[in-house]
Amino acid sequence: MVIVVDLIVAFVLVLIFSDRRTRNCRWREDRTLDAGDGRAYRCMTCGAIDHTTTGRPPKDCKAGTETL
Repeated sequence: MVIVVDLIVAFVLVLIFSDRRTRNCRWREDRTLDAGDGRAYRCMTCGAIDHTTTGRPPKDCKAGTETL
């Protein structure tokens, strides 16, 4: 019984803390497109390209837009 309750709690926590804006995005750094002090990232799911200066992948899905 305790295991079932733990699984339900874990599932609810995953739903609460998951980031829905990038759920389907799989950002990978593309060093061939780097420019200046920022880094370029390409989404392996939709093919979108984005450039960030934080050194981290984008937070939002850019499907349908190619910004660099």
